[in-house]
Amino acid sequence: MRWSGLGDGGADGAATAALFGTDVVSRTLDTPEFRGVTFHEVRAKSVVNRVPGASRMPFEWTVNPYRGCTHACVYCFARKTHSYLDLDTGLGFDSQIVVKVNAPEVLRRELAAPRWRGEHIAMGTNVDCYQRAEGRYRLMPGIIAALRDRANPFSILTKGTLILRDLELLRQAAAVTDVGVSVSAGFLDRELWRTVEPGTPSPERRLAAVRTLTGHGIACGVLMAPVIPFLGDSPEQLRATVRAVAASGATSVTPLALHLRPGAREWFTAWLARHHPHLVRRYETMYAGGAYAPKWYQRRITRQVHEYAAEFGIGPTGPGEHRRVTAPPPPEPSRATQLTLL
Repeated sequence: MRWSGLGDGGADGAATAALFGTDVVSRTLDTPEFRGVTFHEVRAKSVVNRVPGASRMPFEWTVNPYRGCTHACVYCFARKTHSYLDLDTGLGFDSQIVVKVNAPEVLRRELAAPRWRGEHIAMGTNVDCYQRAEGRYRLMPGIIAALRDRANPFSILTKGTLILRDLELLRQAAAVTDVGVSVSAGFLDRELWRTVEPGTPSPERRLAAVRTLTGHGIACGVLMAPVIPFLGDSPEQLRATVRAVAASGATSVTPLALHLRPGAREWFTAWLARHHPHLVRRYETMYAGGAYAPKWYQRRITRQVHEYAAEFGIGPTGPGEHRRVTAPPPPEPSRATQLTLL
């Protein structure tokens, strides 16, 4: 791995140093929640990243305090990014976590720079900023506070219920700028969840977090993602998920069919061969044209979800709209909510 060459000026060390500098500390913890996980603590030179122009993303700037993710979602499109550091995109992505320990301080500096124009910043778009590592490193409170203090608009997408820890900070930020919060939950099937998203809170807990957020004045949409072909896309499954989303008080529901980019595609296919070998050929056919499901399939899923959304009284959104929601003036949270560390 490139970590071993950081201090010797070699080509590999130079490549990683360009990203993080030369100060890296690796820690392997022997606690039940982090057993088998190694954290590479780095001091980043910059944390505000421009999204490539060719990207399909509806935003231009991101902040990602972590690389790699203990949520271990087998379909995660960010797996490929681990290969840029010569880290494994399979188990390594799940267990070798890069932590930008100085992210809050660097963000404050970058937001204060004369060239920064206060543009929208999206978080949770590469790996989850509320993965389990956040419970240890607590980077998000400092990041949200920096954005709040500059009244800089931002959005967060997460599967992590740990976001409730920062409810008060989110309320403060929403009082001075546009804040968008979305929770990702593509299905309710518990067996599917346990195998395809093994490190995440259950879909029910995520929707309970939506209920808490909306109940305290933080408007929260649900990104119904991914909708997994042949495993989570039956009309009955879609309807049940949309019904649960509506019951959570979410402001919107936006479906997104599974896409399989290089890195994620190989890992997901290996998982599929172990758990659902009869579907391998069907997936090869469906994704023969590239990373994305065929347009006809995407349109079908979108149409069905919109129909169920209308049935249960929850509005769908257009691309990217679920990220930009201005929260109304919130009520004071209870002491129990402030102490929630789900």
